[in-house]
Parts: sequence; structure tokens; C-alpha cells
Amino acid sequence: EVTLVESGGGLVQAGGSLRLSCVYSGFTSDDYAIGWFRRAPGKEREGVSGMSFKDGKIYYADSVKGRFTISSDNAKNTVYLQMNSLKPEDTAVYYCAADGHGTRWYYGVPFEYWGQGTLVTVSE
Repeated sequence: EVTLVESGGGLVQAGGSLRLSCVYSGFTSDDYAIGWFRRAPGKEREGVSGMSFKDGKIYYADSVKGRFTISSDNAKNTVYLQMNSLKPEDTAVYYCAADGHGTRWYYGVPFEYWGQGTLVTVSE
């Protein structure tokens, strides 16, 4: 069974930083991917960043390039999303997601597993 637990959300002023963590478990090989998504009030869910543990590729949405960084600590089974220069429009519930196939998300296949979400609020 795959489990995902996010943490690190909170309230921050514009220009500030937060680091989200996603502790995952249940994968038995390196053929998996972890991604971060967000849903802002009244908007569709948006893919923010993703990492394939199969081939090492990393993805960022244009809206966060240069400000957000995804990284992993394999010893801790944890993926991080470092968010710098936060803007009010980054306010959303952020979800960690995982897929048991490391590269099929490149072709638009939805992630299989989802965390409970953590709220990030960026004030003016």
C-alpha cells in the first residue's frame, strides 16, 4: 500500500518562503514518480512540479519556474518542494501525488495516489 503524508503548509507574507514535505512509502522499486499539485479557490487543480525516480527527469509549471525547487531525500523517503518568492496567487491547497510508473505521467496519465493536502496561504 502506498501512503503519502504532506506537511509544511502555513501562512506566509508575499516574498517569503515555505518548504513542503511529502513522506511516502510503499514503493518496492525505483519505477515511480512523485508530483506536487495545487488547487486554488475556484480554480482547477494544477500540476506544479514532478520528479521521476526512474529516469531523474524533473518538471516545473511555468508559473513556478525559478521560484520553486523539488528535491528528494531517498534515505528518508521524502520529497520536498521549496517555495521561494511566494506570491498571493500561490495560495492553494498543495497535494503530493505518486504514481507506480515513473514515466507515464509525461503522457498525461493521472497519478494514482494522493495525499490529504496542506494549505498554503500567501498574504499581500
